[in-house]
Formats: sequence, C-alpha cells, structure tokens
Amino acid sequence: MSESTPPSGPPVDANPYATAPAAPADQPPVPPGTAVPQGAPQFAAQPGFPVAPAAPAGPVRNNFPLGLVAAIGAGVVSAILYGLVTGLTKHEIGYAAVGVGFLVGIAAGRVGGRSQTLPVASVIVSVAAIYLGQLIGEAMIIADHFDVGFSKVFFDHFSVAQEAWKADADPLTFVFFAIAAYVAFQSTRKAGHGH
Repeated sequence: MSESTPPSGPPVDANPYATAPAAPADQPPVPPGTAVPQGAPQFAAQPGFPVAPAAPAGPVRNNFPLGLVAAIGAGVVSAILYGLVTGLTKHEIGYAAVGVGFLVGIAAGRVGGRSQTLPVASVIVSVAAIYLGQLIGEAMIIADHFDVGFSKVFFDHFSVAQEAWKADADPLTFVFFAIAAYVAFQSTRKAGHGH
C-alpha cells in the first residue's frame, strides 16, 4: 500500500489534502489561500453534463373508490371465467378460486393503493365473484342438460340456477369462498403496499 501525500500548493482551510476550487472559465482564478464566500456554489456544472434534479417520490395512493371500481371490474371478469371453467368441466376447481381472489386483490391494491378498508372490500367482491361464477357454471350445466340457451336459463330462470346451486352446495363450496377471500385480502394488502 502506498501512503497518500498531500497535494502541492497551499492548504485550504487548514486541510492539507484539500485544494482550492477551480474558478469558472469566465472569471479570474481564485488566489491561493482565499476562502470561498459562504453560500457560494462550490462546484459549477460541467459543460456537456447538465445536472438534472432528482425526481420527487410519487405520492402514496389511497384511492378507495377507484380501487373498489377496479375490484368490481376484476370480480365480474373473473366470475365469468370461473363460471366458464365450472360449466365446461362440471366441477369446481380450487385453483380457479385462488385466481379469482388474486385478480380481485391485485386490481384493488394496484389501483386503490394503501387504503385500509380496501382489503375488506376485496374480500366481499371476491366472495360475490365466486358465487356469481358458480351460478354461471350451474346455468351452463342446466342449459346443456335441457338443450336450451344459457341466456334463457340465466336471465329468464335465474331462480332455477340458484336452486341448483343450493342443492349442489357442499362444504367444499364454502372452502372455495374462504380461499378466494383469503387470497383477495392478502393480495390487496401486498399490492397496495408495493407502491
């Protein structure tokens, strides 16, 4: 290792390792030993390298209404997808319930931010989305069984789809509600705090 040696020239403010700052090109050089006035800029911007100010941190979002709208939109889309999966396979699939909760939670958290009530609202929306998806699936199964159109069963005879859902509901049905609720709550919190 080599020892550092003080630079040649007079010390600045009794510091042997400091050198006097260079004067800008359009001003005469500062004589050695002259102190720079208090508050004067120490270093001028270098030509060709403009100094850009640092961007301020973005505001923390806390927009409950917008997050709720995003959650409802994601809930409707995921309910339709969940209903299609249930109707086509004629089975409830647990991973689809996880997907519903995740989509609702991510949409609510990303758009709504750190709202304290948004995770609870996303739980309600995800449970409603699971229920709507199961009703869509039941209506698809009934329409296929009786060879009628889905819209006829779902819109004209909605009570038939609800009665079929009640008859088919078992403990596993409610486990899917719980899974979607848990995933929605956690993903809303994590997505909202990720900003």
